[in-house]
Amino acid sequence: MSSSRDINPPELLKELGTYHPINQMKDSIMSLLVSFGFEIVHGPEIETEKFNFDMLNIKKSHPARQMHDTFYVNEKSHVLRTHTSPVQIRGMLEKKPPLAFISGGKVYRKDDDSTHLPMFHQVEGIYVDENVSFSNLKDLIFKIVHALFGEEIEIRFRPSYFPFTEPSAEVDILSKDGKWLEILGCGIVNPIVLENCEIDSSKFSGLAFGLGIERIAMLKYDVQDIRDFYKSNLDFLCQFKWNYHINI
Repeated sequence: MSSSRDINPPELLKELGTYHPINQMKDSIMSLLVSFGFEIVHGPEIETEKFNFDMLNIKKSHPARQMHDTFYVNEKSHVLRTHTSPVQIRGMLEKKPPLAFISGGKVYRKDDDSTHLPMFHQVEGIYVDENVSFSNLKDLIFKIVHALFGEEIEIRFRPSYFPFTEPSAEVDILSKDGKWLEILGCGIVNPIVLENCEIDSSKFSGLAFGLGIERIAMLKYDVQDIRDFYKSNLDFLCQFKWNYHINI
């Protein structure tokens, strides 16, 4: 009795990995801003108090400089950066106006709940030139928000306070259920910050903005708990995976 064997095994499907959804969102925003003419700059995640606070007009009495808000590395001289703004300071010290920088990456603060993490990601930008005004800032913010959420999205600016910008504003979008949700902070660069970087504030002015990447991702993907991004739950993460595979 003869027998036969199929020497051709069934095709195996091998899935490729992909970027984490937060990295996908960060890279998308960075690419958008590069298309607007911004240059990407990089800086250290362990910063000195000088660059993280002093150069940005954040006084020693400011609550953000306290141990309950900031991770200090050694005797209050170095910190895990609390924002990516120190990268822009370093950029302004190296290059004079006109300049347009963006920086993106990890930042650290002592927060931990459904909408905050002790480590999260930001993208910040700064543009300095002659006669930069709040109208320039609003035009840029509208372009960014419309690119992220569509032309039909409703936007509002609310007065706010940041030591490194004056005037300052927070930007909200109107959700489908009628709630205003904050998505970024922005403002006109405080002349003190320009002078700290040896830029003549009587001749030059600037605009600055900062986006929380996790917050943007939560809004775009309707994620209710920010911690879901970091639980290594493949069922959750695969929702953001590119739809392709390779044959082996």
